[in-house]
Amino acid sequence: MLVAFSGGVDSTLLAVLAKEVLGNNTACVLLDSPVVPRAAIEQARQIASELGLELDIIPVPLMEHEEFRKNPANRCYYCKKISAAYLKQRAEELGLARIADGINVSDMDEHRPGLAASTEEGIIHPFIESVITKQEIREIAHEYGLPVWQKPSAACLSSRIPYGEEITQEKLRIIEEAEAFLAGRGFGQLRVRLHGTIARIEVHKEEMGKILDMQSAVVKKLKSIGFSYVTLDLEGYRSGSMDEVL
Repeated sequence: MLVAFSGGVDSTLLAVLAKEVLGNNTACVLLDSPVVPRAAIEQARQIASELGLELDIIPVPLMEHEEFRKNPANRCYYCKKISAAYLKQRAEELGLARIADGINVSDMDEHRPGLAASTEEGIIHPFIESVITKQEIREIAHEYGLPVWQKPSAACLSSRIPYGEEITQEKLRIIEEAEAFLAGRGFGQLRVRLHGTIARIEVHKEEMGKILDMQSAVVKKLKSIGFSYVTLDLEGYRSGSMDEVL
């Protein structure tokens, strides 16, 4: 089995279980592109090393594909279709029969066109087949002593850009820099959504006071990297908030 790996709790648990069952007949692949934060790449590399997982990092030229850059509501469908070709090529090179990802039952409550694309390409979803939720994955990862069991959920940087607005390297850059700045100040689960030149910051409601205490520093930093206005979303962090308009 080849595991599509990100270093998050879902794919890490799947990779550890695959290795436990299949031994050396398994490997992990992380697909690297401009929509993946550099910090996430390094974290994934470190996690794989600590857990003794075989990890290949393969570049994917997502930005060369116009259908992805146009950022339609089914953007994830195109992304997963493109990504699947690289996973299938690597699986064939390694002589591995199946490709699996860490998508779980909880993900099915959200807008997930990428799930259909992956399934069409023959990628399997063991946690869905086993009817396992995100919370159960965290509990199992905790039982296994995995360091990522409480790691905040992540999504590609393109998910911070409203559908229909073109994805560019510059937009991805300022989003990544803004989120890295806030993560470095101790915020866990967060998003910086990009609306034109407006930053819409999402953090958990209990952390809003903390970010307001840092108001001057946050505004100064985000304006310095390219935002014109800096706002705080009073609804707080929620996964897939860009899908609310669909």
